[in-house]
Formats: sequence, C-alpha cells, structure tokens
Amino acid sequence: MNHYEPAAMPTIYFIGVTTSQSSIMTVFPKWAKALGLNNAVIKGMDFGLHAPAEEYREAVEFIKSDPLSLGALVTTHKLDLFHACKDLFDYADPYAVQLGEVSSISKMDGRLCAHAKDPISSGLALENFVPADYWKTYGGDVLLLGAGGSSLAMSIYLTQDKFKGNLPGRIIIANRSLPRLEHARKILDGHQPDTRFEFILNPTPACNDETLSHLKPHSLIVNATGLGKDAPGSPLTNACSFPTDSLVWEINYRGCLLFKEQAEAQAKAKNLHVEDGWIYFIHGWTQVIAEVFHIEITSGKLQQLSSIARDTCR
Repeated sequence: MNHYEPAAMPTIYFIGVTTSQSSIMTVFPKWAKALGLNNAVIKGMDFGLHAPAEEYREAVEFIKSDPLSLGALVTTHKLDLFHACKDLFDYADPYAVQLGEVSSISKMDGRLCAHAKDPISSGLALENFVPADYWKTYGGDVLLLGAGGSSLAMSIYLTQDKFKGNLPGRIIIANRSLPRLEHARKILDGHQPDTRFEFILNPTPACNDETLSHLKPHSLIVNATGLGKDAPGSPLTNACSFPTDSLVWEINYRGCLLFKEQAEAQAKAKNLHVEDGWIYFIHGWTQVIAEVFHIEITSGKLQQLSSIARDTCR
C-alpha cells in the first residue's frame, strides 16, 4: 500500500499508468504560471491496469482528506476508480452517473466531486476535425475500437438530441473482452433511437480488421484502446484496410502510435484524414484544470496554453 505525503502546496494529481512519461509533467508548471496559479504543482499517481479497488480508494481518500490536494485528472482508470470509490464522492455530475466513470476529481464547499469530462473534451476534439453535417452529408459509420470510458463518452457526444438530422446511423463498439462490452451495451443500447449501436467481441486484431473491412466510405475509425500509450501495439494488423474517404483518429498523442502509422500508410491511396490526440490532450486537461482550480479558461487563453504546450514538447 502507498503512504501519501501531505501536499505542501496546491496540488493536482495525474492518476494514470505511466504519468512520468506524459508531456503534462513539464507543461503544467508553465500553464500554472500563465493561468496565475501561484505555487500550484502536479504529481503523478501510477496504477497498473485494473488495479485492486483498495489502491484506488486509498488514493481518493487521501485527496479527500488532504487540504492542499485539490483534485486530480484520471485517465485509463476512469471506470475502475469510479466503481471502487463512488461512495467516497459527495457529488457526481450527470455524465459521471450515466457513464459510471470519473475523469475529474475536485473539491467544492467541502465536498469531493466527481465529473466525467470526456463527453465535453472528446466533443471539442471531434469538432476540430469532423466537417459540419458530416453524417447527414455522407452517411458513414463509426467504429470505436475499445469499450472504455473514451468510447462511451464519444458515443454520448455523437448521439445527442441536438444533432438530430446529423446523427451517425451506426456506431460499432469493438472490444477484446466481454465485461467492458456488456457495460457499454448496458449504458448505450437504445440510448438514441436514430442510431443503431452494435457491440462486437473482437478478441484479436485480425477480428478488428474484419470489422473494419465492412465499413462504409466516409466513416470515422477511432483507436480508443490505449494501445500505443498504455501498452505497445495496435488494435489492427498491418494487413488492415481502411474505408476510403474516411476520418481516422488516434486519440493518443505520445508513445509508439502504430495505429496512426497504419492509417498514414494508406492515407494517400484511400484519401484518409488522420488525426492524432493533441487537441484531445489539450481539451482534456484544460477542462479538468478549470474544474479543480475553479477558474475560467477562455478561448484566447486556450490558444495560449496550446502554444505553450507545443513549444514545450518540441
């Protein structure tokens, strides 16, 4: 068990798998200065995939009780941590309740708060590269590789009632293990009558290749598995064939991004737009920082923070 040291200055934690490798560890101090967050620091908390519940509880109980531990961004462990610790939160926002996950831990008026920010941050990232009226115009499919929190959040974002008339007709969620797939089905099945959800058990990359081969042109294919960041590899094999005129999104921005390389190898021949996870990274972090430190980040400030991060990561 870990024994956490009380924070000596205002602290946001990064709960992940290999947090020391993330650019945020060098970016955050510069962001804090730009945002006027004097003396604020960031610390990583690393856990193995699907860690024991008591490890998550120890971390959340520490944050809850330590005065200068102001909150955390949670990645990879969003579902497992919320399931293990939901009784420790005094408030959970509607997305957290609906999705059964937490990506932002913060404090407000003595209460420990859980927020699921991914439907917002993934939506902002998608708006950055998916053309307006894309589904209405082209009628392509959506293939989400992985059934974790990111895929659930994207599904919720893409099928909001406000997009009626421009909804994907079909969203396929493919995963290599059944429990996460059944969790996704429980949340999403019947969620939006105008979108057909399919939940496919694909235990191997070759199975994903087969699913990929049946997509329509002008589809959206997303690597939301964590492969490339949390573990090496890709959910597809090098023999995969992307549908023509499609959008391919690797939601990671660091690591050995084999999935992105596979798409880029076909980009010219298939007329693919290949997007990485940079904008998702920016929105994901700034949404949580705003919540944890109770500040507003304007669009102009967001551009400044993105420039700072790019200069730092060069």
